[in-house]
Amino acid sequence: MQIAGETVLLTGATGGVGRVLARRVTEAGADLIVTGRDADALRELAEELGARWIPADVSDPQQVAELAERCPDVRVLLANAALPASGDLLEYAPEQVARALEVNLGSAVLLARLLAPAMVDAGRGHLAFVGSMSGKAATPYSSLYTATKFGLRGFAHALRLDLGAAGVGVSLTQPGFVGGAGMFARTGAPLPRGARPVTPDQVASAVLRAVAENRAEINVAPLGLRVRCALAVQFPSVAAWLAGRGAPDPSTEQIVAAQRSSR
Repeated sequence: MQIAGETVLLTGATGGVGRVLARRVTEAGADLIVTGRDADALRELAEELGARWIPADVSDPQQVAELAERCPDVRVLLANAALPASGDLLEYAPEQVARALEVNLGSAVLLARLLAPAMVDAGRGHLAFVGSMSGKAATPYSSLYTATKFGLRGFAHALRLDLGAAGVGVSLTQPGFVGGAGMFARTGAPLPRGARPVTPDQVASAVLRAVAENRAEINVAPLGLRVRCALAVQFPSVAAWLAGRGAPDPSTEQIVAAQRSSR
């Protein structure tokens, strides 16, 4: 589906990947609506791009419902909002668990539920979800984040089966570690040892290609990481054993500490 002339809703618009996506969507000739929690940053971005802006905290289902109600003409959803949600699950307060689940998974599911009927009626539309390679492979101290990304992957692929005949596409873009302007840059966390990051522009290009070509899944990561994740899908115990053979990564504790305030 080509997005030129279509109304596009982008969540998580003020993050690193979100800002790049917003610019690319505007350059492609779409009518863009950006949303996020930071009203000042959102307004600044919208004014720069000539986009519409609607502040919303997607951890609140009521605000998600109100957002969808204000966007009845959306034909393309770019569900990009996410929290790092790293660290030991036992350190999380119940409300922090709920927030991570809502932002990373629940908001995407609810927006799809509320926006898809109009797309089905129109016989065209696309729901594009931005996931993570963590949706294919588990890593230490990421149980909550990984749960949301595994869930998003399953949801996207099953929903694609349900909506395809109605002319509505569903895609999932899964980046590896994003350098320069992603979650790690935003929180000041170091990249894991040996990580080869991709750029926000690579991720944005993949998302737009997934929409244009109605691709089920695009993985944006170096070959080595894609191979390891493919192995983890088929043989999780083997992948865990191989991962445990290396020396402990001291950056893990630094990552958790830097991202703790984002819970």
